[in-house]
Amino acid sequence: MATERHYSPLDRLLLQADTAMRTLLPFSGQPSRPSPAIIQPDVTLDETQTRHVAGLMRINHTGEVCAQALYQGQALTAKLPQVRKAMEHAAEEEIDHLAWCEQRIRQLGSHPSVLNPLFYGMSFGIGALAGLVSDKVSLGFVAATEHQVCKHLDEHLEQIPAEDEKSRAILEQMRIDEEQHAESALDAGGFRFPAPVKFGMSLMAKVMTKSTYRI
Repeated sequence: MATERHYSPLDRLLLQADTAMRTLLPFSGQPSRPSPAIIQPDVTLDETQTRHVAGLMRINHTGEVCAQALYQGQALTAKLPQVRKAMEHAAEEEIDHLAWCEQRIRQLGSHPSVLNPLFYGMSFGIGALAGLVSDKVSLGFVAATEHQVCKHLDEHLEQIPAEDEKSRAILEQMRIDEEQHAESALDAGGFRFPAPVKFGMSLMAKVMTKSTYRI
């Protein structure tokens, strides 16, 4: 019977470095599912629409970079093996979102945010800190973060031009997945954060969205 491999602290750090590189380097993430945009028709957007949609998708791409870093940081410091596995599994699913957003950004003639390395480092640190506090807090942070992401996706879906079915299909599938991640984290025993904490997280999210929309 196969036995589970146990990694040393150094092994885990090297794996984290590899994940960071695959997250931040262009076209490094390999999705397990095809992009929902593939089956949607191509349309021509005007210059203003194209620039705006590219900005929105850039925000979502950076959000997925942050999600990768958050999950990896939490997995590094999680105390219970099952929680660590849950974090790693969630990170794998988020790779799909990361790749889909990047593909769409490139199709729109734009590029991911140059600030991604900064936000990756910040999110990794926050995730690791949450894991050090407790697994319950770590799971609660996942749920609160994913609920915040869902709100952003809802806002973006309202702004996407009706004819841009490619971008819309990506965001709609992301919305479904993110809601599932949030509920799974709470079902696993995640702490429900109070309103003041959620408000602080919302302010941090606004800093990210404002800065990455253009750069």
